[in-house]
Amino acid sequence: MSFILASKSPRRIEILKKNKIKFKIIPARIKEETDFKKPNLIVMNLARKKALYVASRNPDKPVIAADTIVYCKGKIIGKPKNKDNAMRFLKTQSGKWQRVYTGVCLMWLDKNIEICDWEVSQCYMRKLKDDEIKEIASKHLDKAGGWAVQDGKDMLIAKIKGRYDNVVGLPLNIVKKFIKIIERANK
Repeated sequence: MSFILASKSPRRIEILKKNKIKFKIIPARIKEETDFKKPNLIVMNLARKKALYVASRNPDKPVIAADTIVYCKGKIIGKPKNKDNAMRFLKTQSGKWQRVYTGVCLMWLDKNIEICDWEVSQCYMRKLKDDEIKEIASKHLDKAGGWAVQDGKDMLIAKIKGRYDNVVGLPLNIVKKFIKIIERANK
């Protein structure tokens, strides 16, 4: 049994393909806005909105959506809007521990299934020099925090406590739990 991934994120797609999980891609087109303030509630709410967008157009299919943010020094750090924004994000995170939150939502309207969950990992970003920040700032405008742990050329993250796949943007432990729910519901 496959599902719809409500994302076009190359990182999420790669995680699923590496694990030989069958899925179809239909990206959600939503404004990533929420009234929630707590990081875990933010990511679950945005993942739910993405899942609902795709599920409402495909009620007969299970849909899995995800959202990831970085939380550092009491601030939510999403995707940078531009290079200057990315430079500020990277300066904030430089030489500090931060938390990466990913919310994942399974929605299957015809089966009346809606489940959301979240994962958190901690990352330590090494201290960056100003010239490094300028060089890196425009590379990852499509990623929460303005960096990519999987980009071996950056080497920004020195330590990770928790799940690496969560930091990349899709915690497999949650996805596998949701796949079992899909399989049970499909019997």
